[in-house]
Amino acid sequence: MLTQLAITGLLVALLPISIVWVSSDPNKYRKLAWVTLFLTFDLIMFGAFTRLTDSGLGCPDWPGCYGQANPFQAHAEISAAQGAMPTGPVTVAKAWIEMIHRYLAMAVGVLIISLMVVAWRRWLQSARRDPLFRPALPTLLFLMVCVQGAFGAWTVTLKLQPVIVTTHLLLGMTLLGLLALLAARHAAHLSVAPEAAALRKPALVALILLACQIALGGWVSTNYAALACSDFPLCHGVLLPPMDFANGFSLWRDLGKTSGGEFLPFPALTAIHLTHRTFAFVVAAMLLWLGHRALRIPGMERSARWLLLALGVQLASGISTIFLQWPLALAVLHNGGAAALLATLVMVNYKVALAPVRSANVSTARLHTV
Repeated sequence: MLTQLAITGLLVALLPISIVWVSSDPNKYRKLAWVTLFLTFDLIMFGAFTRLTDSGLGCPDWPGCYGQANPFQAHAEISAAQGAMPTGPVTVAKAWIEMIHRYLAMAVGVLIISLMVVAWRRWLQSARRDPLFRPALPTLLFLMVCVQGAFGAWTVTLKLQPVIVTTHLLLGMTLLGLLALLAARHAAHLSVAPEAAALRKPALVALILLACQIALGGWVSTNYAALACSDFPLCHGVLLPPMDFANGFSLWRDLGKTSGGEFLPFPALTAIHLTHRTFAFVVAAMLLWLGHRALRIPGMERSARWLLLALGVQLASGISTIFLQWPLALAVLHNGGAAALLATLVMVNYKVALAPVRSANVSTARLHTV
């Protein structure tokens, strides 16, 4: 089974690797970094689809499905489970959704291993140790993939325990952020005006606030609290409805249960939802200010536009999810918006913190050449 799974992961990774291979970009490593970033973004989107369709236990074991490498081979066991519980966690469709998610994750792992191997080879072969190929970041990415895989296994074996599922989501977002940093490091013609340095601290604060908001959003999703407030801007028609923060934010408990094993009260779900919604105003205000400031700095305009666009999509999808009673497409889009915001904000942080130094080094090198 493990051999078959490994072959499947390699076959899925073959398409993005082929895209890099046939690309006209002379810098294949840069292309590989961007393709890996894109595929990881897709993986996060598909992970949200898996979670929101209740397919996380579509195959109740790991890494295979009933001990097999694909749902075809496990069809008898899946059909039996579906026959016993037609609306339960195991169905043919849910098994395929879960396994496709795992295949995509394996493909991302293959691409990250490729990034690490190439970086180490280029680093060791270069006489002056090219700083663009420092292997620390690709190696960290490889370690993150291993940890992420472990949490993926625990997500299944611990039956979707909210703290494990949320951590799995946060690790996936961290992986995306690190890949965005690697891609930004290899971006061509990176140059911004010196006044971008004034945004270093605000950009870092914005990134921290966004990380907290993504954690809160993950907690909403994994506890299925998205519709705990079905109106906006009020909640149940009032500004402050009854809320149970103690049970809502008790971390180590089963899905839908309190830490004492009782059913989770509805005010706990309300507390989870309203905390995420309230903090969203803080994050949105910070990102709006940062994007507006960045728009006026030469070299930052494109990143600022992407940041503001992603923020607009995120706010619209979040509010629409409430008014339209949480349609699946909007919920997945909301998860994707958070990922897009994170990747964009990481690149903004890179530009304002490291790009001015890099630009100065380039200018100095040109002066010495002249």
